[in-house]
Amino acid sequence: MDTPILAIFPFYVGVGRLDLRFLRALRLFRLLRVLKLARYSESLALLGRVFRAKKEELVVTLCAVLFLLFLASSFIYYVEHEAQPEAFSSIPAAMWWGVATLTTVGYGDVYPVTVAGKVLGAIVAMLGIGLFALPAGILASGFADEMRRKRTDETAMCPHCGRQIE
Repeated sequence: MDTPILAIFPFYVGVGRLDLRFLRALRLFRLLRVLKLARYSESLALLGRVFRAKKEELVVTLCAVLFLLFLASSFIYYVEHEAQPEAFSSIPAAMWWGVATLTTVGYGDVYPVTVAGKVLGAIVAMLGIGLFALPAGILASGFADEMRRKRTDETAMCPHCGRQIE
């Protein structure tokens, strides 16, 4: 059975009086069709090549973000736990504050009230901006490398006549 048939089969089966709701799971095969589109799109293929080429750097950056999240949550717990025991009840609970601060979302539901906590929050927010700019720089470097590689692989040819351009 081909994927497109599996993707639209639940629609046609549901026309009758039978209760075949479990067949709705077959609609997930539509996602497989979307993933196949990457084969036909040069930009998605380029994006995949960049992610594969820069995989190690991105993993190191992710590890640094997770380490900073754990460190910031630990510090804010020790600084703010006495002042706000309900908001910062444990280090995992403080990680919500760490995520909101590192991503610079700042929901405002949990925030430091002590001077040391506010200073730590400002430092963590600035580090968060830098840490989320780092993957963007890594990916931009990967795109530049791919474009440079593509230019050197292709000899300069005239698209109209096919002669080599000097």
